[in-house]
Amino acid sequence: MYGIAWMRVTFSKEFPGLGKRIKDYRVLSNKSLTELAATAGISVPHWNRVENEKIQELPIATLRGIEKALGVDLGVKFDTETTNEA
Repeated sequence: MYGIAWMRVTFSKEFPGLGKRIKDYRVLSNKSLTELAATAGISVPHWNRVENEKIQELPIATLRGIEKALGVDLGVKFDTETTNEA
């Protein structure tokens, strides 16, 4: 019997100011950082690193989780993404 193999697919694109935009939306959301991070599926320290732009790479799934938690579309699109994402 064969197990399922997982592959991480990443794309490289720079989005200056994305961390600040995430922080601005977080403040406007009136939700706690703990609640937002849990909804996004990441830790509070990781969310802080994203906001402060202390990380070099942000997986698409993490970005989409942050968007979902905030209830916003940050406008970050990649040519390889389909328009009917779940």
